[in-house]
Amino acid sequence: MKYRPFGKKMTWQSSALGFGAMRLPQNTPDPADIDEAEAVRMIRHSIDKGVNYIDTAYPYHAGRSEVVVGKALSDGYRQKVKLATKMPSWAIRSAADFDRYFDEQLKRLQTDTIDFYLLHGLNKDYWPNLRDLKVFQWAEKAMSGGRIGRLGFSFHDEFDLFKEIVDGYDNWTFCQIQYNYMDTEFQAGQKGLKYAAGKGLAVVVMEPLRGGGLAKQPPASVAQILKGAVHQRSQAEWALLWVWEHPEVSLALSGMSTMEQVEQNLTTANHSGHGSLTKDELVLIDRVKGAFQGLSPIPCTNCGYCQPCSSGVDIPRIFQFYNNGIMYGDLRAARFYYNSPVAMKPDQRADKCIECGECEEACPQKIPIAEWLKKVHTELGPRQ
Repeated sequence: MKYRPFGKKMTWQSSALGFGAMRLPQNTPDPADIDEAEAVRMIRHSIDKGVNYIDTAYPYHAGRSEVVVGKALSDGYRQKVKLATKMPSWAIRSAADFDRYFDEQLKRLQTDTIDFYLLHGLNKDYWPNLRDLKVFQWAEKAMSGGRIGRLGFSFHDEFDLFKEIVDGYDNWTFCQIQYNYMDTEFQAGQKGLKYAAGKGLAVVVMEPLRGGGLAKQPPASVAQILKGAVHQRSQAEWALLWVWEHPEVSLALSGMSTMEQVEQNLTTANHSGHGSLTKDELVLIDRVKGAFQGLSPIPCTNCGYCQPCSSGVDIPRIFQFYNNGIMYGDLRAARFYYNSPVAMKPDQRADKCIECGECEEACPQKIPIAEWLKKVHTELGPRQ
């Protein structure tokens, strides 16, 4: 296993690959119905092979992920890793909720200490609420009492807010952002990666395979480009090696669902590091990115000229969900995000459009926005 510096505020080094417990193997489509024996086997095997960072969160697998991770880390495995989990930011209504949820998480995980505790999914709504409820005062007390090792946050919003959050607390140790070769300008993006690393924070990357979209059988236009590579690699290998090319990245989390995926990712991690891809290969990945983008049915550039919508519809984000579903051949994932109250509030969805036409007048791409919103909601909206 390769190891990398975990920012500048710790001397500890993390394994290049972290085990993300959001996509554990299941017996049935019910997310709570985890194949516990296989999940435990996979987690322990990764630790035996050098993985030293295990990541979970309060809501993963309908609350069962933390329980299974706790079982996997029994029998001496807890001492071999740093354990990360996350505060359910959206559920916090009062300062009393900090301890209420944290105590429940400790019981689930069968531990007295969370090494790395994250404020989960910070955005323009959750961040001011937690800040105003004095989450840092609570966290400092928990850290001084040994219940938390280090504090960080995961993020789902725009760069300006990311910068505000990084600058809003002096004792962040790390942050977690979505980053892959398709998402260099998405949310925190490359600017956020470099800004956080420049402040000494460790940067944990989530979705390096974009929810599995960059690990599937590629569309024909992408496959043709990859066919011309000198070294033939799987889609997942290309994506992971690209993330690990960035020295600012401390580790890449992968949500692995099979032992085969664990083995493949362990092998790829052993070949990771700056210089593992040639300049020609990096150019090839840029061409792959362009080929994927060419599959987007809605020519939205996310310029934001259509915002704010007088009815509150988040047009760019809706189009992004739909375009991603088409690009990566996964409308199921697009439907999940479209209907998730964490990713999009119900009053921001396409069915709130009143067809006033203001957005279409402002759109430099001249997209028939109202018609596309109807189509997207028909395909991604709640099923009757």
